[in-house]
Order: sequence, then C-alpha cells, then structure tokens
Amino acid sequence: MSLTQKDQHGARSQHSQEADKPHRRKGKKTYSCDECGKNFTLARSLKRHQLTHSGVKPYSCDECGKFFTQAGGLKKHKLIHSEVKPYSCELCGKSFTLAGNLKTHQLIHSGVKPYTCELCGKSFTQAGSLKRHQLFHSGVKPYSCELCGKSFTLAGDLKKHQLIHSGVKAYICGLCGKAFAQSNDVQKHLVTHSGIKAYSCDFCGKSFSDKHYRNIHLRIHTGNDVSCCDQCGKLFATDAQLQQHMFSHTEERPYKCDLCEKTFKSPHHMRKHQQIHTRK
Repeated sequence: MSLTQKDQHGARSQHSQEADKPHRRKGKKTYSCDECGKNFTLARSLKRHQLTHSGVKPYSCDECGKFFTQAGGLKKHKLIHSEVKPYSCELCGKSFTLAGNLKTHQLIHSGVKPYTCELCGKSFTQAGSLKRHQLFHSGVKPYSCELCGKSFTLAGDLKKHQLIHSGVKAYICGLCGKAFAQSNDVQKHLVTHSGIKAYSCDFCGKSFSDKHYRNIHLRIHTGNDVSCCDQCGKLFATDAQLQQHMFSHTEERPYKCDLCEKTFKSPHHMRKHQQIHTRK
C-alpha cells in the first residue's frame, strides 16, 4: 500500500470512528431533574441545579450574611453592595445593577398589562407579579418569623423582616451616612435629599417625599382612611380592606362557608353568616 493510499485509509478509518460515536444534537437537553422535571444540556448544569432542591447554601456574602446555593448567585448579589449600576433606562434614567432588571423595568413604560386578577380586576405587567398578588387574596400566610411570630404571605417578605432582628444595616446613604437594613429603604431615603415631594395630600395640598408619610398625614383628615378605591373613591384604613372592598365591584364570591354551600364577597360577611350555624 502506497503512502497516499495509507493516508486515505486512515482518513476513512477516523471518519468511521466519528460516525460510530453517539450523535448529540447541539442544544439537546438530555439531562432531566427528578425533582421538578427541568431539562439541561449538560450534566454539570443539572448537578448545579439540583443544589436548589437540597437546601444547601454554601456561599455567603461577607457584607450582609445572605446565603446562596451557587457561586454565580453570590457574584450577582455582590454587585448590589458595589452600588455600580451600569444599565440605565433611556426613558426615565433609572439605573440597575443587572441587565435583566432593566429589561423587566422597561415593561412599565410599555403600558401593557396583560395579566389581570380575576378576583379584583387589578392588572400586572408580568405573570409573576399577578401570581404573587393572588396569594394575598388567599389569606394564607405560611411563612412565620421564629423570633416574634409575625406571619407573611411571601417568603421574601419574611426574609426582609428578619433583617430587623439581625441588627445588620448594610445599606448606607452616601450623602448623610444613615444606615438601613434593606436596599429599598435607602432608595426611599435618598428622595429626601433630592427635595422632590411627589406625594401630595388631596385635602390640603401638603406635599411629601414619601408615600408612607403622606398616608400617615391623611389620617388627620380622614380618621384612619388612607387607601382609596379607584372605582368609587371610597377610603379605607388599610390596603387589605381596600382589596376586600374591590369584590363589591365584581360578581366574584371567593369566600365559601365550610358548613354550607353559600358564598360571600368578603370574609367579614362569611364570618357573620357562620354565626347562624354556631349560635345556640
């Protein structure tokens, strides 16, 4: 066999070996999680994902003590403490640490709110926001603080609340040095330095830099009424009362008596009805 023939034979042999190897289509997700069914292209990606189900969070932030399942999650989180916000909205100038957060924010400017709550009619830009909102209608608060017993509908709200007990105030105002437990608190506080007072009282015209302080002020005029119904203008002491009131503008009756088949628009009317069954 000549040298040229040997080279051709070797090339054919190598091609044959490649053909015998199992063919993996690019992007094919062959690895599946037994816990949630999510699929992955690489085995290491599945292994990394499975840590989220284990509850193990080996990566800790040196700044605030928050724990993470993956190193990538910790790396993204640390950007918050750096206060570097390279992603800016062209429409309003608001800046963000992550590109994903900017993309989510930009939906606000589109004005499109395709996700509507069937119980109260409130609309949302994102499906996740609607899902979180619907939990408040359920009245279920499965997340409880072990230190004070206060319960919360969302795990995130419990986590934020627990910072109060930790005493850690990792977020510091660069203008006056005041420290805060949560990042959104320092953002609200920064408005006080800007001199902008965007929240005004409808009764006397007094302006406030924070909606919370405006609502406290409103009690002077209305007693305890601080939340207003967009449909009829009625005022309520809490947002929860307003949400219950919104059922009066719909035909929905989400509260059902456990003792009979009767349904009601509010838990108050349901409890009042149940006295019929329990009264001696």
